[in-house]
Amino acid sequence: DAMNKLYRPTPDGYCGDEDNGQTSAWYVFSAMGFYSVCPGSQEYVLGSPLFKKITLNLDNGKKLSIEAPANNEQNVYIQSASLRGKPFNNNYITHDDLLKGGKLIFNMGVKPNLKRGVLPVNFPYSITQ
Repeated sequence: DAMNKLYRPTPDGYCGDEDNGQTSAWYVFSAMGFYSVCPGSQEYVLGSPLFKKITLNLDNGKKLSIEAPANNEQNVYIQSASLRGKPFNNNYITHDDLLKGGKLIFNMGVKPNLKRGVLPVNFPYSITQ
């Protein structure tokens, strides 16, 4: 929601202090469907991608395709996900997983899937837990 309200193609569509590029980095990562909530942990928490498909050409020569074919303004909740053809239930993805390339596919829906990613093993790192 913040991405749509604070960033628009209008004269006032940028929310202010760039903070050494961090704001732009947050937007780009979030638009792809993940963001490093705890820098240094090597984990990116999954979110709602803005694109139906985006492909990253990685420095190691591999490609990472992030797909959310049913993505639209109403379908903002992850129903299920797969990584390189296998079910992916974690609510985070590691940097190493991203560098392996392949396809990360999000199946999006109107309502949250309250049964996905509910086990402790599916939770991202927490400094307080």
